[in-house]
Amino acid sequence: MDFKFEIKLINSVSGKIVFCDNLNKNECCLTPLSKGIIELYLPLLLGTFSVNVSFINADSGITVEKYKALWINRRGIDDIYTFTVNTSSLGLGLFFIVIEIDGIFGKLYAQRDNNKIKFTNSKPGLLPQLTVYESSYDAPIGAGGILYHIFVDRFSKGNRITSIPSDAILVDKWDVMPEYPAYPGAYLQNKTYYGGTLWGIIDKLEYIKSLGVNLIYLSPIFKSHSNHRYDTADYMVVDEMLGGDLALKALIEAAAKLNIGIILDGVFNHTGADSIYFNRYKRYGNSGAYNDKESAFYPWYNFLEYPNKYECWWGIEILPRINTKLIECAEYFTGIDGVVSKYASMGIVGIRLDVADELDEEFIKKIKSALNNNFNRSILYGEVWEDASNKIAYGKYRHYFLGNMLDGVMNYPLRDGIIKFINNKETSCLMYALCDIINNVPKRVSDMSMNVLGTHDTVRIITALADIDVKNFTNDELAYAKIPSEKRILARNRLLMAYTILATVPGIPSIFYGDEAGLEGFSD
Repeated sequence: MDFKFEIKLINSVSGKIVFCDNLNKNECCLTPLSKGIIELYLPLLLGTFSVNVSFINADSGITVEKYKALWINRRGIDDIYTFTVNTSSLGLGLFFIVIEIDGIFGKLYAQRDNNKIKFTNSKPGLLPQLTVYESSYDAPIGAGGILYHIFVDRFSKGNRITSIPSDAILVDKWDVMPEYPAYPGAYLQNKTYYGGTLWGIIDKLEYIKSLGVNLIYLSPIFKSHSNHRYDTADYMVVDEMLGGDLALKALIEAAAKLNIGIILDGVFNHTGADSIYFNRYKRYGNSGAYNDKESAFYPWYNFLEYPNKYECWWGIEILPRINTKLIECAEYFTGIDGVVSKYASMGIVGIRLDVADELDEEFIKKIKSALNNNFNRSILYGEVWEDASNKIAYGKYRHYFLGNMLDGVMNYPLRDGIIKFINNKETSCLMYALCDIINNVPKRVSDMSMNVLGTHDTVRIITALADIDVKNFTNDELAYAKIPSEKRILARNRLLMAYTILATVPGIPSIFYGDEAGLEGFSD
């Protein structure tokens, strides 16, 4: 059976509707100090005799509270049932709501189905959810502006000479095609650099500000031995090729004068194999976990067969994983003199956590705390590609939005929904992004979402909106493929539509550098 069905949860202090199943009336969230008056609008056609409601703790699967809803009124074609839940008795966390109805059709259960609630005679699959979160901390800065995402090596060189590694291949002309693998997954050294620096970003700050930007998110800037720098060699050093610590400090200060905050990319799930920590290739002498079991860094890594077989990110040997559950490892990043404190004291306003769903939750809490110790209204973003409010990673629900971890995530579901809607007139993914996901998080989180159309991990947005079938293209063909002129006009108009949506929904519109200029590109 499929009836329209509303659940309204009303804060008894403010009277504000904060939960509603039709997913356009604010949030499925309450603070632990509130008493939520829940109203259930049940169609008369159900012939309801009684309504029982249970709250299930998502982690334990245990029913923690049960309520009997009482009929209070009839409005139009709906019967209204109500009950009051005291969220302090639930505690912080994610809860699923079982709504059981006895009526002329027997026993019925409410379940979510494509942005609406329907009834089934069997036990429901996807249940309505409620998050009880702590709201007594300061909201971060940044909402109301625009975020600009820069992959530093490819943005602007600047006029200052920086240190060039001896094994780097420097490209003089920026229209030269960079190296690329022969096939997806093929080994690539990533030693080709275009020479973008932090000094170059300083030179472009007035232009960036003209776009309405108040946050700049930088791709990794810690010392590394690749152009992407996701294989960190030393977290305590800003890569000299980018201008070093001096350039970062100068950028932070220059940006602050224009009311622009700087966010760094925190790659804290793995290091580089070529690093002071692991040191597989002995660039740093005979130290490091790979060479010395007595090294302070040896316990950070999980060696399956020492030294050549070890746990690494997605099986990529140049990215050995580290164990941030280890106190000494976590302290290196979040302690008084740790990585986070160093850069927070320099004046960054936040960090974006790479592969956040692979990080230990206690570690994320420590990162947030370390940021706040230096900058009370810090921003902590996470890379989570799905609905982060009910994300399951390694068999457990994650609790990113309870008030002491993430302030927001990269909103990839919105990107996917916009592209499918504009290219194919498909509405379900966009409805999911604009209804379920927004509704499932506290309002302060939806307001801070990093709403993206493109990132370093995606096809360029104008290319995606050209909707070109490239599934049979080789990497050689993809590298040099261009959008046909007639399709580029279409893609440009679609991009304006896409950004209009992005700019008018909750969250912070985010621009991947060059997208505003129509930069093209297929899978990298």
